[in-house]
Amino acid sequence: MQHLIPPVLKKIVYLLLLVTFFHLPAWADTITISNNAPMQLAEYGQLEYFLDPSGKADFKEVLHQGKFQKLQKQIPNFGLTKDAIWLRFTVTNKTGEHELLFDVTYPILDLIDLYYPDEKGHFQMIPGGELRPWEKRPIIHQNFVYNIRIPNGTAQTFYLRIQSREAILVPIYIGTSREIYNKLYNDDLLLSIYIGIILVMICYNTFIFFSVRDWSYFYYIIYIASVGLAQICLHGFGYRFFWHDNMFITEQSVLWAGALSGISVLVFVQNFLHVKEKAPWAYRIFTLFIVVYSSTLVLSLLGYFSIAYALIDFLAITGVSFILLFAVSQAFRHSKPARIFVLAWTIFILAVITFVLKDVGIIPYNIFTSHILVIGSGMEVVLLSFALADKINTFKAEKEASQALALQISKENEQLVREQNIILEAKVQERTEELQNSNKDLNVALTNLKDTQTRLVEKEKMASLGQLTAGIAHEINNPINFVTSNIKPLKLDIADLRDVLNRYEALAEAPDMKEELANIEQFKQEIDIEYIHEEISSLIKGIEDGAARTAEIVKGLRTFSRLDESDVKSIDIHEGLDSTLVLLRNGIPANVNIIKHYTELPKIECYAGKVNQVFMNILSNSLNAIKSKKEQHDESITISTRREDPYVVITIRDTGIGMTAEVKEKIFDPFFTTKDVGEGTGLGLSIVFSIIEKHQGKIIVNSAPGEGAEFIIYLPLDLSSHL
Repeated sequence: MQHLIPPVLKKIVYLLLLVTFFHLPAWADTITISNNAPMQLAEYGQLEYFLDPSGKADFKEVLHQGKFQKLQKQIPNFGLTKDAIWLRFTVTNKTGEHELLFDVTYPILDLIDLYYPDEKGHFQMIPGGELRPWEKRPIIHQNFVYNIRIPNGTAQTFYLRIQSREAILVPIYIGTSREIYNKLYNDDLLLSIYIGIILVMICYNTFIFFSVRDWSYFYYIIYIASVGLAQICLHGFGYRFFWHDNMFITEQSVLWAGALSGISVLVFVQNFLHVKEKAPWAYRIFTLFIVVYSSTLVLSLLGYFSIAYALIDFLAITGVSFILLFAVSQAFRHSKPARIFVLAWTIFILAVITFVLKDVGIIPYNIFTSHILVIGSGMEVVLLSFALADKINTFKAEKEASQALALQISKENEQLVREQNIILEAKVQERTEELQNSNKDLNVALTNLKDTQTRLVEKEKMASLGQLTAGIAHEINNPINFVTSNIKPLKLDIADLRDVLNRYEALAEAPDMKEELANIEQFKQEIDIEYIHEEISSLIKGIEDGAARTAEIVKGLRTFSRLDESDVKSIDIHEGLDSTLVLLRNGIPANVNIIKHYTELPKIECYAGKVNQVFMNILSNSLNAIKSKKEQHDESITISTRREDPYVVITIRDTGIGMTAEVKEKIFDPFFTTKDVGEGTGLGLSIVFSIIEKHQGKIIVNSAPGEGAEFIIYLPLDLSSHL
């Protein structure tokens, strides 16, 4: 931020100087370099300028048609402009040497081309600037330094063409090699000292930050690093030593450094002066400045350099003014950090004013005034570091004060505790009586809750029993129908056979046997004796099938009806699964296929009836999930078994509607159900979970909406070893 303050302040100071001062030195048309003055700064009247708004005029056009004007400034300063600037000056050499050095001490100019006359009087051009190849510079330095040949005792005229997106400032030094190199050395030494101060302050404050963990130090480290980076970019050190081969960084570096230094100082001041706590309205203004500063980075990346520079200039002057006014207001409120900040900021502002006065000629241009910003910035950084260091003493004093206050409060609390003990004892006695009464009420409520829980469990058992009864009634009714429906035809067939037999018996008394045998044969044809034999066999087979199915249902009922057995027994898991499927057979839709993948398993120890209840509840839920699908096709329930020591694993997977993650998390909670009111108690899977937990097993559920559900049950092979 700091490097962008001078161009704006210069404009203000210029206006004041035009009103209060109007003094220009005598014109001097040539720059004379002699042994008495081995180095000269080109200033008032020694330079002429010509503005090329198109930026396309070539040297010949400027040489013959350019209307040059006298420059009435000590240092050429054209601010932000898109014009191409042409400078003309004449140098007289009276040093006794044939070569002089030409130094433009402003290293961030994009294009600066020097036109000089050769031995035949023809002008040649030496290209230069940040956007020109670094290795082609006549003298490797961040400044633009050229050898110019002027025979001793003669004068030569030179032209400079300058074009840049940054503010155009052209301080020109001309002198002997010794004097110019000495100046370059002093400039580099001063900036190196400044960089050293910045690095020392960064290391020092980093150490303090990790010691006290105060974020003010962290923001200050970012601030001084950004300020140091800005000065390094402005004075060409970064371009010279780091990124001169990277054109993108070269174009962006000055703008980036300016925007980052502006953002960092705003963030630091926010934290250092506690703006958010003391003045929320000012905090919002600070935040607005930060946002607009950030927009300049975007403008720079998009190539709108002039707009970005102008915006940063505006933000710099308004931001500096606002920060200073806010700090002064806080200083009047007896804020010690604010007073130190005002002192440091004032020193920097004075450095800026000195820099501007130097440019307009009120004070001389020398190594001190040309580097006054670096000096002022360094002093500001050191003073703010002292201010932050003083916070350690503030922390210590605050800690001692807080300890003293804590001791006083502790004594007061001790006295208060003694006074309150008596009151507390009475309150405790009163509260104890209330708790005893509440305990009685809770015991009554607990008894009622247990009764309710027992009734709910019994209700779930009755629901299972009702489901079981419905299955039994339907299944037994089918084979009994086989028997009852076959009895009447069987009676008729037997009656016909008895009639045939009676007729054979009557042959013994019949006088005409042939006639009787013919009648008998005719009767056999009438009753279709062959069909009767076949029908009797079919009817007997139907009765046998009905009896067999009845026996199967009774066996399944006997297997499943171990619900109330309390002893651990060895059972075949497959028998339990099959008996449950027998009882559920009437509820299985025609489009649902039961797929079994049984592997050979040993008998396991378990509470047989309770395990069958687990199968019943899970299979019933699977059937309900399939029936709930809006579009049904070929659905299935797959039952698989396998052994994973020390468990047997039963997997029941359906193609139903599936469950969401939220439902899956709650399915084992008591009273949770997705069915409509009155269609479910919400205890089925809760009982499943408790039964499996009682068997020291586990159950895993995998499901997703529309993908069905999979229940994986783990039951130990030897339950007695787990009890």
